[in-house]
Amino acid sequence: MDFHEPPVFPRGFRCGALHCGIKASGEPDLALFASERPASAAAVFTRNQVPGAPITVGRELIRGGALQAVVVNSRVANVGTGAEGVARARRMGRAAARALGVEANHVLMSSTGVIGVHLPIEKIEGALPELADALSDDPMVGARGIMTTDTHPKAVSVPLPVVAADEPEDGPPILTVVGKGAGMIEPNMATMLVYAFTDAELSPEVLDRVLRRTVAGTFNMLSVDSDTSTSDTCAILANGMVGPVDEEVFAEAMEAACTAMTEMLARDGEGASTLMRITVSGAATLDDARTVAKSLVNSPLMKTMVAGGDPNVGRILMAVGKCFDAQVDPDRIGSAVNGIPVLDGGRRTDFDNEAVGRQLRTDPVDLTVDLGVGEARARAWGCDLTHGYIEENTGYYGPSS
Repeated sequence: MDFHEPPVFPRGFRCGALHCGIKASGEPDLALFASERPASAAAVFTRNQVPGAPITVGRELIRGGALQAVVVNSRVANVGTGAEGVARARRMGRAAARALGVEANHVLMSSTGVIGVHLPIEKIEGALPELADALSDDPMVGARGIMTTDTHPKAVSVPLPVVAADEPEDGPPILTVVGKGAGMIEPNMATMLVYAFTDAELSPEVLDRVLRRTVAGTFNMLSVDSDTSTSDTCAILANGMVGPVDEEVFAEAMEAACTAMTEMLARDGEGASTLMRITVSGAATLDDARTVAKSLVNSPLMKTMVAGGDPNVGRILMAVGKCFDAQVDPDRIGSAVNGIPVLDGGRRTDFDNEAVGRQLRTDPVDLTVDLGVGEARARAWGCDLTHGYIEENTGYYGPSS
């Protein structure tokens, strides 16, 4: 599928970002995404049992199936802040609504950053009028404003074929996905923060159905460090300014865009040097395939094997074998690293250690595992584990971020 380079916003969407005083560094810490008119919407949120205040409010808002804006702050997550945190989340949404002149129940709010700190809502309220007056059509501006430990902003755009025989004069509908996340990533629904925007015409029911199906095979198969964030949010807005699109065509575009975003997030994992793509085939069930793929991508020993270029392929057998509820036959396991067979029939092949070591130091590393007991297949994405992860997370709480 073709991607827009650079990413562009669908018609009717704009965004902005500025520094409102939450980050000591002076970098952007407040972002706003807005549609010219109310949009059909769907969202999924973290399954962490200690959710942030914006998640509590967001679950209420999304029941209406419509949004017109998303307001996001970084550096303070508004988690573990009780009833006062919920009140501040609502104030954040109302302030954005006033600044944009839209209904308050059409504004989704998100917060990301340090847990257990009260949201400096007065700074946000004071900055939103200026932010609403300075929106642009560059999605990278908003992507930069939602970053925490990310090293770069992330966005991707794809065109959508229309249902009508004649394509609109100013081009087909567009799907744009903006995301952030580098640590505390192994969600049970989405990833840390991801927002999708389209000018196609789609109902809330279709959006919800496609979003959940897409998330299951992309963001739900992403892991940086096996920790589920308290703030995970994945939302989609469709303002219908161009025209209808076929659901399956839209689903294909969502799959492509969200796969690309998943790889961006995995590659930018805290301290990461290598993207790991794990493909498990020959599983008895889809659940088994997903379980084994996540076991491989989550294993600290697998991650350090890649980081150090160490062809210790016994770790693959370990990570497969510890999936107690999956159907595994030790004598049927096969595996390859970037196409080089390293396991056959559950035994090490006669590969060249130096050659495999070099492949483990490339980016990306594609590891395939064939369980040989069925037809199911799944893929997981992750990254290696380096000392940089420790450095990032031992200083994250400090005032300089």
